[in-house]
Amino acid sequence: MILVTGASGTVGRHVVQLLTEGGQRARAMTRNPSGYALPRGADVVRADFDDPESLRRAVTGVRTVFLLTAPAAPTPDHDLALLAAARSADVASVVKLSAIGTGERFGTATVGAWHQAAEDAVRASGLAWTMLRPSSFASNCLHWAGAIRAGQPVPDLTGDGEQGVIDPRDIAEVAVAALTDPAAHAGRTYTLTGPELLRVADQATQLAQVIGRPVGTADLPPDAARRQLLASGMPPAAVEATVVGSAWARAGHNATLTADVQTVLGRPPATFRSWARRHREAFTGTR
Repeated sequence: MILVTGASGTVGRHVVQLLTEGGQRARAMTRNPSGYALPRGADVVRADFDDPESLRRAVTGVRTVFLLTAPAAPTPDHDLALLAAARSADVASVVKLSAIGTGERFGTATVGAWHQAAEDAVRASGLAWTMLRPSSFASNCLHWAGAIRAGQPVPDLTGDGEQGVIDPRDIAEVAVAALTDPAAHAGRTYTLTGPELLRVADQATQLAQVIGRPVGTADLPPDAARRQLLASGMPPAAVEATVVGSAWARAGHNATLTADVQTVLGRPPATFRSWARRHREAFTGTR
């Protein structure tokens, strides 16, 4: 049995689908089982990272865990709670979804400090482990959909900073490879990127070509981004993490491409344009 946390999210639902399609026993963990259409064949379990008893039930009989946490405010606490339950249940291995740049210093800040703490805990857990550090998700552009449909420019927090934007399905496929053959990937840290470096402006251009209408951008430097995010009600710790990560990328530190997707999957990573074509309807409102 493979437990997938974050099973209703962007990467997690792809992981569950790929596991079940491949004939693997997958247990999908979610706080609200009735709120999402998870793939048929998955063993769905309700659990909450803040409820230790629910975590103990979730890991019962589990061999391997896909560890994906997405708290409202950055904290390693959810990772630590799941790891404690996993050790008690004699889980053998864990695949942790982290992020590119984790642990790098940027000015007085540490990029992905909460991911670094969680990674350290995974390495010290006694479980076999694999770390996945993806670059910027192509699906982050879905936050632009409303503005694009309204003909408004999309916010650009990273300026001329280029990023190896990656299709979340590729992240999920690499995760499944590690989950189903832990020995082959144990002790590895994979930095996962798409095949090309893109600025936000480049993504906007490709989206415009796919949907057949202009997509403009509006530069949002760190101080302006901080003000807007705080005004939106985002928790201050999450705002700071977002601003630090965006400023780090704006300064050119995420201009990284790797061959890790090709190495694991035996094929090149998908392009941003192919992702945009699959999601065209989200930006146009029409099929």
